[in-house]
Amino acid sequence: MKMGHVIVTYKVFPKDVVNNFDELKEKIERCMPDSSSLEGYGEEPIAFGLKILLVQVKFPEDESGIVAVFENQLEKIPGVSQVQTLMVRRTSR
Repeated sequence: MKMGHVIVTYKVFPKDVVNNFDELKEKIERCMPDSSSLEGYGEEPIAFGLKILLVQVKFPEDESGIVAVFENQLEKIPGVSQVQTLMVRRTSR
């Protein structure tokens, strides 16, 4: 029987004003676990020209600890101020 997946959306706050998130996206993709997949990115303005990066990742439901490991890696990326989990949902796809 095939297990489902968990899709997690993160808010990634940069330390400074960022006009182009391409470099940060590359760093995020390098720390992705092999069994997970990137579902997409978004940007959200918050104040005074500061934007945050929204990151959506799909993790296998049956792999214990994978989400916590990825979150720790996100927080260690240079230029990242903080990471917040915005939404977690389960999917069977």
